Amino acid sequence: MVKRQFPNPKDVFEYLQLKRPEFGKEARLKRALTIYDLRDIAKRRTPKAAFDYTDGAAEGELSILRARQAFEDIEFHPDILRPAEDVDTSTEILGGPSSMPFGIAPTGFTRLMQTEGEVAGAGAAGAAGIPFTLSTLGTTSIEDVKAANPNGRNWFQLYVLRDREVSYGLVKRAAAAGFDTLHFTVDTPVAGNRMRDTRNGFSIPPALSVKTILDALPRPWWWFDFLTTPKLEFASLSSTGGTVGDLIGQAMDPTISYDDLATIREMWPGKIVIKGVQAAAVRGDAPFAPFAPLAPVAPDDAPVAPAFARVVPDFAARGVRTGRAAVAASAASACAAATGTRRVSCVT
Repeated sequence: MVKRQFPNPKDVFEYLQLKRPEFGKEARLKRALTIYDLRDIAKRRTPKAAFDYTDGAAEGELSILRARQAFEDIEFHPDILRPAEDVDTSTEILGGPSSMPFGIAPTGFTRLMQTEGEVAGAGAAGAAGIPFTLSTLGTTSIEDVKAANPNGRNWFQLYVLRDREVSYGLVKRAAAAGFDTLHFTVDTPVAGNRMRDTRNGFSIPPALSVKTILDALPRPWWWFDFLTTPKLEFASLSSTGGTVGDLIGQAMDPTISYDDLATIREMWPGKIVIKGVQAAAVRGDAPFAPFAPLAPVAPDDAPVAPAFARVVPDFAARGVRTGRAAVAASAASACAAATGTRRVSCVT
């Protein structure tokens, strides 16, 4: 039997390691070990409409849920007794270097999610040595992103607008700023039916109502940041005129075709990624790299990522929320994963 004794106070005090409580942003981030932890923090501190815009997807959100589940279902069968003294995570993505096999994907309305927006994202990507992607619907201009990440790799995600000259101007500005890769978006000829946004009465800029005011009361700092920083706008499109709603309507064009792709290809000096490919075939033999569809804005029921990565070596995936998923994407033929604030995809 175990011999028991009365606790010695001296021994008890050796186990009592009292830590000084920590508060503030750094303390919260230190406690966040996963993307899911960060999501929980954001849900507590962000108004419901803004959070659901960031967290949600189109229709029943089936595609993004299936993609995440597909990565969680993957099993690893590692080799053993293979010495790996010097682990090197660096790789080549689209002809350029990256310190790790992932990058930051494009997000629209980024400053709605976090006050610093793309400036913070681009700066962090540059410091980490990974690519950063600016959206056509981003809230920081092409030139300001370049200033925030002057020596890193910047990519630009292009919606072909109804006014083609505006799109051509964006392509030329991105090229002039030294962006090395263009994402030609093909999966959003019309905007997806984002039902969370409809139920929340979501609008840009946020509209004040009894419902939004009540939701804002426990989240004063989000509103303080929003109201004391520059007006939310599509920075790269600010000179084109029109309201935010007008610009969103122009960004989705059902007449986009291979002719538009050929025109942009002639204009763009760097790499092109066809973003949103949902089938195995892409017409022509130009050096295009497929990129998975965006669940938050594209129609629902898109193909599940890992399976397509096995069928089409250059196809890439979404649903990446962990380093494990990024490794799985690479093992399934995609050369890298791109993760965004609300949307995640892989790229080759």
